Amino acid sequence: MATHQIALNFEDGVTRFIECKDTETVADAAYRQGVNVPIDCRDGACGACKCHAESGKYEMGFYVDDALSAEEAELGYVLTCQLRPKSNLVVAVPASSAVCKIKQTKMKAAISDLRQLSDSTLSLTLKGDDLGKLAFLPGQYANLQVPGTDHHRAYSFSSMPHQGEVSFLIRNVPNGLMSGYLTQSAKVGDAIELAGPNGSFYLREITRPLLFLAGGTGLAPFLAMLDKIAAAGGSEQPIRLIYGVNTDGDVVELEKLEAYAKQLPNFSYTVVVVDPESKFPNKGYVTHHLQPADLNDGAVDIYLCGPPPMVEAVAHNLRERGVKPANFHYEKFSSSV
Repeated sequence: MATHQIALNFEDGVTRFIECKDTETVADAAYRQGVNVPIDCRDGACGACKCHAESGKYEMGFYVDDALSAEEAELGYVLTCQLRPKSNLVVAVPASSAVCKIKQTKMKAAISDLRQLSDSTLSLTLKGDDLGKLAFLPGQYANLQVPGTDHHRAYSFSSMPHQGEVSFLIRNVPNGLMSGYLTQSAKVGDAIELAGPNGSFYLREITRPLLFLAGGTGLAPFLAMLDKIAAAGGSEQPIRLIYGVNTDGDVVELEKLEAYAKQLPNFSYTVVVVDPESKFPNKGYVTHHLQPADLNDGAVDIYLCGPPPMVEAVAHNLRERGVKPANFHYEKFSSSV
């Protein structure tokens, strides 16, 4: 009997991880662990527990066509009352976490490393016993409480958990609440509370070429994705990252990117800088450097994390080119004060 990890992603962006034996259904495992996923008949007859399995291997028990059609099953839809895992699974639940009575997990941590990578970017590493048990999908974020206040700021994980530590890239915003604390008074050992994981922007199962597009500190989730891919032994599919910033001073974490390029034979990256005086050879915007090979006639999964104008510019560029990617996952962010 094997036990698998199931990531339940609710429609409001909250994720809850549960353990499920391969002899029990996901619905039974969820209720056993206090997660009230939608369910009614438990017999595969009503369809109330219909969800979408985004990755992983599984088996389905008995169900009737009225509850789940053959076309839906072909597209990866499942009934959790009949769903038995054969590997780790990612399951999208079409309900909010509040409806399913899920409380956001809060964790206590302490600053273990704090560095100013550039005038515009900070690197924050937290460590704690709770973080040693933290599970999240690469690309997701956590809400960090600004010490001494009741305010929170959302930041994407820039690493997977390692020995009870996780990292973040944080934009150094003038007069920003969190960046002000980090640059003016924070010190190693300070306590910080975080809650999560959250977000529907995360790495899905890799079945075709990947194109990562990062704007500024939007690089963070891609570092976590590359961390996960490297830990899994790499990818048979090509992975291309285009990393765009405004000035040379905004470019960070090149050593990590270079290390991943050496470790992952199918990974390559390009730095693009808006400033025409940049020392980097690729100048302008990310859209100026999208090559036909990157888009692969649409047979590509695109992941984009950046400010709203960048997301809109890329979407417009794809429409102008007449390219419809197999999947286009994006996360917009703005710098919070």
